[in-house]
Amino acid sequence: MKKILVSGLGGFTGQYIKNVFEKSDYEVIGLIRSEKERVTKNDLICDITKKESIEIAIGNVQFDGVIHLAALSFVAHPNPLDFYAVNVLGTQNLLEVLQSTQKSLHKVILASSSNVYGNIDNGEAISETVPFSPVSHYAISKASMEFVARTFFDKLPIVITRPFNYTGPGQADHFLIPKIVSHYAKNLKSIELGNIDVARDFSDVRDVANAYFDLYESSVKSDVFNICSGKVYTIKEILSMMNEISGYEIEILANKDFIRGNEIKVMKGDDSKLKSAISYNPSFVMIETLERMYLDLKK
Repeated sequence: MKKILVSGLGGFTGQYIKNVFEKSDYEVIGLIRSEKERVTKNDLICDITKKESIEIAIGNVQFDGVIHLAALSFVAHPNPLDFYAVNVLGTQNLLEVLQSTQKSLHKVILASSSNVYGNIDNGEAISETVPFSPVSHYAISKASMEFVARTFFDKLPIVITRPFNYTGPGQADHFLIPKIVSHYAKNLKSIELGNIDVARDFSDVRDVANAYFDLYESSVKSDVFNICSGKVYTIKEILSMMNEISGYEIEILANKDFIRGNEIKVMKGDDSKLKSAISYNPSFVMIETLERMYLDLKK
């Protein structure tokens, strides 16, 4: 049985990655922060901000490849230094240990973010050739992580992904879409939001997990790929869909504290490079994803 190591397995994306790989007869081993995140009995506990912790955790464990999802991803996290400790130095630590201990890896996939592109407001789909222009510590840390990763391109079979927004059941409700769906599922009368005219390229997490699997199975390496739907929805449109799904209209209360001065107005991804590398064909439309999240919370 082939084995794959997934850092951040206990997180939102990790559970879907695990399902996809296990369906294809992979053994999935998690690299997790603490016992409470344990998903399988073979998961390995370590602190990726400490190289020696990674060495102890994986030094004597053999696996065929890695998907590195572990990251600090909540943009409003209060301590900026944490983004760099986890997202940049943590990734460098992992790559250094992999280089020294794992001799024949099939693939190492590193999750970056579409946030590295910044505020591209020309209405055109964003391709992988668009220069970095990050506007938050989270985005800067992911851009920095990519520069670190490129120094290992000649040492490890690395692929970098830049996922655009995606969602689904199980995502923490401090993220926007789960917050909105949760309010409707609880039949709340109102919700506080920031700018509802911003537009984002949203995908279903199941499509994203399938893209990771196909990239892992492919022959590509030393390259970067957007993972996106190529379709944008404003938050206002998301709310309209939720009105339809729930059967009632929620009151929108504008909260200026939720509006960032460097708010990215429109983010639409170009998925043509991804489609040229793998047979990527998203299966889920946004209203189906929202309905699944809503019904999951109503159980």
